[in-house]
Amino acid sequence: MSIMEIIGGILIITGSIFLFLGSLGILRMPDIYNRIQAGTKATTLGAMSLILGVGFLEPSWLLKILIIIIFIAYSNPLSSHALARAMYKRKWYPLIKGDPEKMDAYREVNTNKEKEEVKS
Repeated sequence: MSIMEIIGGILIITGSIFLFLGSLGILRMPDIYNRIQAGTKATTLGAMSLILGVGFLEPSWLLKILIIIIFIAYSNPLSSHALARAMYKRKWYPLIKGDPEKMDAYREVNTNKEKEEVKS
């Protein structure tokens, strides 16, 4: 076994663990915003590690794999932001124990924008 195969195997195992933990987080989290965060953060790292591990096992694919990793790094945060914003606009607010108005900083910004639009 070469060092490239060992590193590739370690990265594939690490990526698989992160992907499993991300899917477990999607199942276990209480609301859509926590599920989006668990899915995005863990699966981004998991997919990048797994794909990079394949790149170490097949060095001829490394350039294509780096392009895929860059695409994942750009697209996952953007897609999770779009999902969260769409849920907020549909009035699915974050679940907060006690007062739902307590931790919603975006609501203040959103209401100020609406007031400015009405004035102009």
